Amino acid sequence: MFCSKYKKVIVSQKIKEFRHKNQLTQSQFADLFGITAQSVSKWEREECYPDITFLPVLAEAIGCMIDEFFA
Repeated sequence: MFCSKYKKVIVSQKIKEFRHKNQLTQSQFADLFGITAQSVSKWEREECYPDITFLPVLAEAIGCMIDEFFA
């Protein structure tokens, strides 16, 4: 049975919003964190998500709380 208390992960939306607001390419965004542009692309397409240990760094950098990654 599906429970409505489960939250949807919206990391991809937050990253896209931040990149577009700051006029950054995926490569430029990736360089800020020492990761690959391919990782950013996969995150934005929801093919995978950042490692959970990376979420605090990502949240601080883009100016949101970790819980904002979940709707």
